[in-house]
Amino acid sequence: MTATVRAVVFDLGGVITESPMLAFAAYEREAGLPEGLIRRLNSTDPDTNAWARYERNELDVEGFVDTFEAEALAAGHRVDARRVLAALHGELRPEMVAAVRALRAAGLPLGMLSNNVAPMERTGRLAELLDLFDAVVESSVEGVRKPEPEIYRRALARLSEAVGRELAFADCAYLDDLGINLKPARALGMHTVKVVDPADALAELSALTGVPLAGARA
Repeated sequence: MTATVRAVVFDLGGVITESPMLAFAAYEREAGLPEGLIRRLNSTDPDTNAWARYERNELDVEGFVDTFEAEALAAGHRVDARRVLAALHGELRPEMVAAVRALRAAGLPLGMLSNNVAPMERTGRLAELLDLFDAVVESSVEGVRKPEPEIYRRALARLSEAVGRELAFADCAYLDDLGINLKPARALGMHTVKVVDPADALAELSALTGVPLAGARA
């Protein structure tokens, strides 16, 4: 295979772990809420709503709960914001972890760029996963979040610093499950891969990196 990119940046939720959208949908069914309500709340005023402010660490847990539940009430529904937060912890996707290991074994610089509500705990399986990455950039630490272009710039700078050589956006593939987060990465020059079906995404990533990823073992 001929490589188009020489570094890869991954999102976490919905890419390496199962999408929280699945857990959101399960909670909506259980609570008798309209399908897609949580996603709609998260996409209303996306730069200033409770979710955006929480991911930039502008709200603590209590502040998020109060603000998110108020937003839901304004939309006509009662939502348990703590249940919504509990839905964020998806299971690791073995095929994605295997792909990360294969890329690392091939010597490609690897970054993780995640919108999250608290710094990741460096314990257990997550710690083992994070150790595979040269740079990890988190919105809750940076005070900026996807899709703000600044966080992509920081991710590239941290990855370049970590591997000791300057990388350009055009050198990198970026994987995310949300189009809104892929658009600015693509505008900056990254090669983007939207993760809907992991197998399809890994086939696309294989073509970009020149690294065989199908059938890799975690």
